[in-house]
Amino acid sequence: MIKKINILTKENKYSIEIETNSIKKKIKNIISKNNNVIFLIDKKVFNVFQKINNYQKEKYICINCSEKIKSFNFYTKITQKVLSKGVDRKTILVAIGGGTLGDLSGFIASTLLRGIDLILIPTTLLSQVDSSIGGKNGINTNFGKNLVGTFYQPKLVIIDPLILSTLPKRELLSGYAEIIKHSIIYDKKFFNWLDKNSKNIFSLNYEVISNAIYKSILIKKQYVLKDEKEKLKNRHSRAILNFGHTFGHALETYYKYKKKLTHGEAISIGMIIASTISYKLNYLSYKDLIKIKNHFIFNRLPIMDNKMYDNKIFDIIHKDKKNIDGKINFVLIKNIGNAFLKNNINLEKIKQIIN
Repeated sequence: MIKKINILTKENKYSIEIETNSIKKKIKNIISKNNNVIFLIDKKVFNVFQKINNYQKEKYICINCSEKIKSFNFYTKITQKVLSKGVDRKTILVAIGGGTLGDLSGFIASTLLRGIDLILIPTTLLSQVDSSIGGKNGINTNFGKNLVGTFYQPKLVIIDPLILSTLPKRELLSGYAEIIKHSIIYDKKFFNWLDKNSKNIFSLNYEVISNAIYKSILIKKQYVLKDEKEKLKNRHSRAILNFGHTFGHALETYYKYKKKLTHGEAISIGMIIASTISYKLNYLSYKDLIKIKNHFIFNRLPIMDNKMYDNKIFDIIHKDKKNIDGKINFVLIKNIGNAFLKNNINLEKIKQIIN
């Protein structure tokens, strides 16, 4: 059964379609309805594309994806390849892969001819519930993650939970971290539901996975619609979606985006730090703090890293793009399902709390 979510922003309208075992059918549909389609495909899921009849006749670029492709070098390299295949205003760029490919593809689509149509087919749980939703894209620099990018909404997002069977458990966990994040910031009932059903997600019960993806996207939708370009500074701010990301992104930058930590593992640690700070500042109850920690431990999500106390981590946080005039803006929680933006928080105080 198909689940459809419509996103209507000030500048765009598009659908997110969730349907098990639908990728092949929908790729064929895209090809049949459009004259000039260029596919960017993660090498890890190229077998999906090979199932399309006469796939060799289509314009495609196969990419060995990792966090490394989110760079100026790869942006230039892939953009040149796309241009060599012939691009006009009616060209559609289709990205089939995980979040790194989606971020790069979105940036390419937004800058080619000052904007061509983009369709996302996310193939990891992380990209299905997070990076493919909301129009944020970009590349990394030595100074931090996603510091160069644009806001650019896709024309369509196609989600097929069946593709998740190709993922290792670690990648499923990485995506699940974003799902649990959405519940912690917005919906306590959803958190409790996940508390009971997380084991079914990891055993690949597709009905449960579809529901978790659907509920997670609905939560992200609320913030995207109210604050598409992250201008607000209240509880509706899209920045609330960065719960756990301040320390999480800093850890990823510290490790230079290598396999030491996945994105989900990094923000899991970041969420525990943010929850602990919330407790220490008397916003969050001890009961809720322990409930969050126990859920993470039960699902084998990391809650600490030895480098989280390193001064280099705090130097990276100080340069975070969400900070203004050197003041630290931090997402905290009052209870499970109720997050808020704490502005101008003192970095030295954070150091004292987590030490």
